[in-house]
Amino acid sequence: MASIYSLNQIPCKTLQITSQYSKPTSKISNFPSKTELHKSISIKEFTNPKPKFTVQALNYDKEDEWGPEVEQIRASGVAVAEKEPPKEPSEIELLKKQLTDSLYGTNRGLSACSETRAEIVELITQLESKNPTPAPTEALTLLNGKWILAYTSFSGLFPLLSRGTLPLVRVEEISQTIDSETFSVQNSVVFAGPLATTEISSNAKFEVRSPKRVQIKFDEGIIGTPQLTDSIELPENVEFLGQKIDLSPFKGLITSVQDTASSVAKSISNQPPIKFPISNNNAQSWLLTTYLDDELRISRGDVGSVFVLIKEGSPLLKP
Repeated sequence: MASIYSLNQIPCKTLQITSQYSKPTSKISNFPSKTELHKSISIKEFTNPKPKFTVQALNYDKEDEWGPEVEQIRASGVAVAEKEPPKEPSEIELLKKQLTDSLYGTNRGLSACSETRAEIVELITQLESKNPTPAPTEALTLLNGKWILAYTSFSGLFPLLSRGTLPLVRVEEISQTIDSETFSVQNSVVFAGPLATTEISSNAKFEVRSPKRVQIKFDEGIIGTPQLTDSIELPENVEFLGQKIDLSPFKGLITSVQDTASSVAKSISNQPPIKFPISNNNAQSWLLTTYLDDELRISRGDVGSVFVLIKEGSPLLKP
């Protein structure tokens, strides 16, 4: 009994049980019973607050296939690729496009009416005032390459261009090739017919006389070997001096000529071109480049003529 009495004299802390369903109970100075101990634990587990979760709905367009993830990426500062708006063409690009549109159907100037010529001259003048290469002879790398003649006011070329109005014969191309390393120039004209194409060219040397001007001296002419075609395309009819000529009766003859041409094409193509010297008073001229970029060149000759040339391969050559 003494031991039990001694045990009861051990000091105990007061245990207070609080529940959200009941008021605080009385203080217990002795050890709680097993039932009360279980009750205390159960109440604490019941009253222990659980972690709270907040659910927030994100409003976004249901048609957006990316959903809220894109918004979270943007909010976090991660860059999202967006399509850049198309670049507006510059004033020079617009002028070049207007010029090439005006040149369409003029047969390099031969067929241009007075109104079209006036429009072309005005566009040329505007481009010259905005020339991005004020000293063309100091930018010889831009001058390098093959330039296709698109327009000229030089009357000396009109007899040549008029040959393209003859039946079955046309001027396929007029070009100028410049090599700044050798200071050489080659002017070429390609004629095309139903049986062959022929190139006539002239070689020249040039000297730089000013930031815009070069002196040209021609020294040699070349008549290229005709290149026979394997297939001959004959139109149904052609117009000559206002008269329409029916070519259908000639188709049988053309077929036999085509067979003969095919057999001799190889032997003719092996022949060297014909060269001849140029030594007359017209063998020299000067040329002033008034506009130059990587695809368009405008030049003026010594008789007041103007030449518009487009670099081979440029999109400006496409109609």
